[in-house]
Amino acid sequence: MLATPGALPAGPGWVYEVKWDGMRLLADVVDGVLTLHDRDGHDVTGHFPELADLRALAPDVLLDGEVVLLEDGVPSPDRLADRMGHPIGERAARARPVTFMAFDVLRLYGVPLLDRPFDERRATLERLDAAAAATLSLSPTYADGPALAAATEQRGMEGVVAKRGDAPYRPGERSPAWVTVTHRRTQACLVGGWHDGGPGIASLLLGVLNRHGLAYAGRVAVDPPARRELAERLAPVAAPSPPFVERPEPVDATGARWCEPAVVVDVEHVGWTGSGRLRRPVLRGIRDDLHPADAVRLV
Repeated sequence: MLATPGALPAGPGWVYEVKWDGMRLLADVVDGVLTLHDRDGHDVTGHFPELADLRALAPDVLLDGEVVLLEDGVPSPDRLADRMGHPIGERAARARPVTFMAFDVLRLYGVPLLDRPFDERRATLERLDAAAAATLSLSPTYADGPALAAATEQRGMEGVVAKRGDAPYRPGERSPAWVTVTHRRTQACLVGGWHDGGPGIASLLLGVLNRHGLAYAGRVAVDPPARRELAERLAPVAAPSPPFVERPEPVDATGARWCEPAVVVDVEHVGWTGSGRLRRPVLRGIRDDLHPADAVRLV
């Protein structure tokens, strides 16, 4: 079941959870054997061998949740990304274990729970012996949505999910009974390069200023309506080499065309990776009212 993006709902019947910003998984235990499936149905059990202790919860249980790698209580998506690419051994996994943040139970002891209201499913989840699995945590629920939204934004977390307590679970549906609110921030960036994709520009290579110069901040897609305008603005400032202090990663640099950092754009994002890249950037437009010196990284 998927959430619908929207404004934070209020009123009776709603409960609120942290939007954990990890990897959504179904943890399926059948006859004591655990299988982990991602949102696309792929078997990723071998990627997270430390989650094998979820088998201790019950011989037959299906959990919905998010795998996160916590640092100081806050998810670290870039650290988790290192774990998602391929299966690893149990010893390596235990060196930096993930946590399965469970927020729903869909089957228990062979009994389907999909048609039960969320409040009832949540009560069933809380009756499980969470202490039996060291890698399991239950995603807390809160009654005060605005307070949770303010706290998660202050800590630099992704956002909040609101859920109706009377809602059944509908697999594959983007339901209005679950509403996701993402904390998006705005950053002024300088364009340091681009990739063509016709007609016009398909993506921009972005930078922000720090005390060392222009730091590479990642790549953002350009919607078709803006491609021609950006091509016209960047062609006059084309340059033979990248303007960044450090050259972008090969996946971004290969095939790129470079330019002087003269055009400022607004980019929405949900935070920064540990390597200084914008997370989930969305291009909002050119900022002619700003000078290049204004493109300083914000928190």
